[in-house]
Amino acid sequence: MHPSAPGTANPQVESSPTRAEEDGDSTPTAAIASGARDVSLIPVLEDNYVFVLHGAGSLGRDGSLGRDGSLGRDGRAGQAVVVDPAVAEPVIAWLDERQLEPIAVLHTHHHHDHIGGTPALLRRWPQLQVIAAAADRQRIPFQTLGVGDGDRLSLLGRAIEVLAMPGHTRAHIAFYLPPVDGPADQPRKGDLFCGDTLFAGGCGRLLEGSPEQLWQSLQRLAALPAATRIWCSHEYTEANLRWAHHLHPDDQAIKNRLRQVLGERAAERPTIPSTIGEELLSNLFMRSRDVEEFTHYRHSKDHWRG
Repeated sequence: MHPSAPGTANPQVESSPTRAEEDGDSTPTAAIASGARDVSLIPVLEDNYVFVLHGAGSLGRDGSLGRDGSLGRDGRAGQAVVVDPAVAEPVIAWLDERQLEPIAVLHTHHHHDHIGGTPALLRRWPQLQVIAAAADRQRIPFQTLGVGDGDRLSLLGRAIEVLAMPGHTRAHIAFYLPPVDGPADQPRKGDLFCGDTLFAGGCGRLLEGSPEQLWQSLQRLAALPAATRIWCSHEYTEANLRWAHHLHPDDQAIKNRLRQVLGERAAERPTIPSTIGEELLSNLFMRSRDVEEFTHYRHSKDHWRG
């Protein structure tokens, strides 16, 4: 990890090997996904989601990062971590309503609809740690802790692994939270904050990377446990599945999922989170057998106007 602001602690962390636009006036509503006891989503702008990880905190009394890469030792309930805040006002209102104190912001990449709200959050909570790709310090200048592929840290008692995800942008990263122990009668699930690399039923556009890079990034995600919940940053699921159904009208997995998604959207419910297993079953990009097939699908989706 790389501190990028004066006075920021430089935690000693373990490096792990690589794993197989403007402010809107959106109503600050929130939806909590079924079974996601510690992650909530806030719809903002036209189709963005801001995520909030919350639960027992681990912020030290001085608000500093611990030597082990965790945010302090004397944690308390009522703390939160915000992921990719596109805008600030709905996030502040959501946190205030629930009396949650944010201790950190995670950024997956530099696009304004993922970082636009952070300066205002810092004005409200100046001690916030802003964690982002060290390689993107110029484009995310207010980051206080730069991270890279294989870095590990801990927030709110959850281990977090940083995964490099080049393709959509050159320095895109994802944050993977492995499963935690829970009741024996409930399945253990990890969480993935993947920004614009992987979408439910789709993937990000190639803006700064190559098809090979993005396909390899998706292959890394495909190797995560099937139950991993995918918290992607946009509500694109219906459009992605309509395109996939157009290409493969007889594919039963795609038909079934599209039917389910249409019901969710008709009821004004989010289709997020998805899971790795669900994407392997019905996401054409995740099902691509090689980079050539992936490139074919990416070109098709880029030019589809259905």
